[in-house]
Amino acid sequence: MRIALVNLSAIGLTLSLACFGQETPLPNSGDPVAIVGGQPVSERELLDTLGPQKVTQMRKQEYETKSAALDSLIRLKLVQSEAKKRGISAEDLIQQEVESKVADPTDGEVEAFLLGQNREVARFEDVKEQYRSALKQLKLLKARRAYADSLRAKTEVAVMLRPPTVDVAYDAARVRGNPDAPVTIVEFSDFQCPFCRAAESTLKDVLTKYSGRVKLAYLDFPLREIHPKAQSAAEAGRCAGEQGKFWEYHDALYADQSKLEGPDLVSSAVALNMDEKSFQACLNSGKFKSKIEADREQGTKLGVAGTPGFFINGVFLSGAQPQAEFEKIIDNQLALLGARNSSN
Repeated sequence: MRIALVNLSAIGLTLSLACFGQETPLPNSGDPVAIVGGQPVSERELLDTLGPQKVTQMRKQEYETKSAALDSLIRLKLVQSEAKKRGISAEDLIQQEVESKVADPTDGEVEAFLLGQNREVARFEDVKEQYRSALKQLKLLKARRAYADSLRAKTEVAVMLRPPTVDVAYDAARVRGNPDAPVTIVEFSDFQCPFCRAAESTLKDVLTKYSGRVKLAYLDFPLREIHPKAQSAAEAGRCAGEQGKFWEYHDALYADQSKLEGPDLVSSAVALNMDEKSFQACLNSGKFKSKIEADREQGTKLGVAGTPGFFINGVFLSGAQPQAEFEKIIDNQLALLGARNSSN
C-alpha cells in the first residue's frame, strides 16, 4: 500500500506549511529587537549593521524559499482539484496518470546514471538494483511535477506573492524603449566591464521581445578600482547625452572596449557627428563627476557590489544573467500588474 504523503510530497508538494497556523507578523523597522541599558536597538539599526548587500541577499533568499513552497502548494491544490473532479483520491490520480506510465529504468540507463554520479564501484551487478530504484524515484519525481504543471497550464492560477523590491531613481534622459512601458529595467553599468558588454545583446533581445512593455534606464557604476578608464568613459557618455546622442555613443563604446582612451572617446563622438569642440570642453570640465558619483552611491545603498546590476521594477538581478532570468522577473511583474489592474 502506498503512503499518500510520500506520493504527494514527491510531486514537490510540501504539506508541513499547513501546520503553521496564523502567520507571525513581521517586526516593524522601528520596533526594538533589544534593549541595552534602557536604550532600544531597533530593527532598522540591525539591518543597517548588516549592510545593504547582506539585506538584499537575505530578502531574496526569503522570497525564493516562499516561492518554492508556494509552487509546491499550488501543485498540491491542482492535483487535489483534478482528483475531486474525477471522483477519485489524489493518490489514485497520480497512480493512473503518472506512476503507471513510468517504466523501470533499463540496465543502460542505470549504468549511465551511475557513471553520472562519479561513483566507483567494484561490480556494477552488485549495485545495479539499488541504483535502478534511485533512478526510478527520480523519474517518478520528474513525471509527477510535470503532470501537476500540465494541470496548471489548463487552470487559472494567480500568484500574488511579490518579490522584494526597492525604489530606484533613474535619469529619464537615458531611457531606451517606450517611456510609458509598465516594466522598467534600471541597469547599473560600467563601460569598461566585459560582463556589461556581454549583457548588451541580452538586453536588446529583451527589449525587442517585450516591445512597448519594457524600457531600459542606464545608470553609471564605474568600478574605478579595477577599471581605470571607466570613469572617463562614463563622463563621455554624459557629454554625448548633452548632444542627444547618449544611446548611439553607449553602443559605440560597448562595441569596442579597446577604445576608451581620451583621444578615442573624442574620435567616437566625432564619428557620430557630434560637435567636437563642445564635446571636448564637456570632458575637460568634469561637470558630470558629481552625478556619476550619485549613481554609484545609490547603487551601493541598494546592494550593488559589481556590474552589471539590474533592478526590474525594483527586483534585483545581479550579473550578466541569461535572458530567461530577465524574462522570469518581467513575466512575473506583468502578471502582477495585470492582476492588480483587474482587481481595480
